[in-house]
Amino acid sequence: MRVVRTITELRQALAGAKPAAFVPTMGNLHEGHLALAKLAREQGGPVVASIFVNRLQFAPHEDFERYPRTLERDCERLQSVGCNLVFAPDETALYPEPQTFKVVPPAELADTLEGEFRPGFFTGVCTVVMKLFQCVQPRLAVFGKKDYQQLLVLRRMVRQFELPIDVDAGETARADDGLALSSRNAYLSQAERAEAPRLASTLRGVQARLKDGARDVAALEAQALQSLRERSWVPDYVAVRRRSDLQPPSAEQVAVGEPLVVLAAAKLGNTRLIDNLEI
Repeated sequence: MRVVRTITELRQALAGAKPAAFVPTMGNLHEGHLALAKLAREQGGPVVASIFVNRLQFAPHEDFERYPRTLERDCERLQSVGCNLVFAPDETALYPEPQTFKVVPPAELADTLEGEFRPGFFTGVCTVVMKLFQCVQPRLAVFGKKDYQQLLVLRRMVRQFELPIDVDAGETARADDGLALSSRNAYLSQAERAEAPRLASTLRGVQARLKDGARDVAALEAQALQSLRERSWVPDYVAVRRRSDLQPPSAEQVAVGEPLVVLAAAKLGNTRLIDNLEI
């Protein structure tokens, strides 16, 4: 496996090769990332992963400076699952001048849920992913369903720009107790880690109620929020939305079985966790 640090090196390494399957990451890899790389490997052809902590998607008060950076370990793990090339630029390599051109997603998709609580987040995500796509020129890109809204935003970006890239989605990887794997789980104290699976169990409760015939979505959301607050969580949202566009479903749509997803974001101590379950 080869590791390159500049766009020039990347393009030289890919020259003459078959179009790649691409796995963009911010590093500090866990089994969920490796599952995405394995999924990319199954598609045939070279597998390229990027490791880049993207400042554009962090607000000034967020954890950009302390976000874990574990490049050597990450490369070893990627090599173990058959990755062929790692693109690990620093900021000056990927942004040699201020990135004043940006990709701004539509407000109805990007300014709700995560976008409401992290203004500008999806502009940062779309801009870096578009730039990485231009650098790698993949035929396939693989993202995880844990970042459900991000997946929808990026799929729409690819479609509207007519990019010749298929977007594949890997299922959310979970620990044995149900906690969705995340690089930020490393921030949890021992006590917080024991409590953290409650976010997933709360979503399973909403999922079960809807499958059992509950129709009052607002009441389910309110009950879920209250149950988290009672355990000292600080939730941003628990929301039942249509899978197609992440808009709230009507009562009629719930009744006829519109494909739905329940999403949540909440802070436990100083750590913000997200999760979702399809219904």
